[in-house]
Amino acid sequence: MDNDLRCISHEIRNQISVCELYTQIIKKTLEKENYKNKSIDNAINCISKSLKLIGNNLIDLKSIDNTVLKRCEIKEIIKEGINLSIVYIQDKDIKINLNCKNGCDVYVDENKFLGCVINIIKNAIEAIDKKGEINIDISEDNNTVNITISNDGKPIDKNADIFEKGYTTKKTGNGFGLAICRENIGLMNGNLKLIKSDSNSTEFLITIPKYN
Repeated sequence: MDNDLRCISHEIRNQISVCELYTQIIKKTLEKENYKNKSIDNAINCISKSLKLIGNNLIDLKSIDNTVLKRCEIKEIIKEGINLSIVYIQDKDIKINLNCKNGCDVYVDENKFLGCVINIIKNAIEAIDKKGEINIDISEDNNTVNITISNDGKPIDKNADIFEKGYTTKKTGNGFGLAICRENIGLMNGNLKLIKSDSNSTEFLITIPKYN
């Protein structure tokens, strides 16, 4: 099963690379010829966003049924997660803030952890109607790295079992996102939990062992 998923992911990634290449060629050619067309610019931007979304889905695909732990710099993973999540903002006015004084190493499965970060940020973006902020704070103690992801969007129902597989309030959701995130972080000897959710903010906490 793992090999099949890797093969599928690899082949899709190849096709995405071709699309990305020709998107850049078209863009550079238009700039070189000083040709401006708002419709074409919008089309190119939409294609670029779609390719990023597909890339995000491939991260999820690659993280299924296999766990490979390695030493990673937590700040870099979070920054990549933010960059890959920006595409979900679209027409909203949302600012994502990263607060981290010093980077530190953790021992994680990079694809799984990145997928979890993207999933939580994506949920935060969807919780915000039009304008808001998402704050990501990274701190550490002797043996643990703590990642807090909060947003000022709609609160989560206090009776909702958000980590139960199949639970969702989204029309197009399947209810597996947060359940898989918690399961995957658990495989990395970490934990994911909801700290609070009220009219002011919703806050998730990821704790993961520091690499020593």
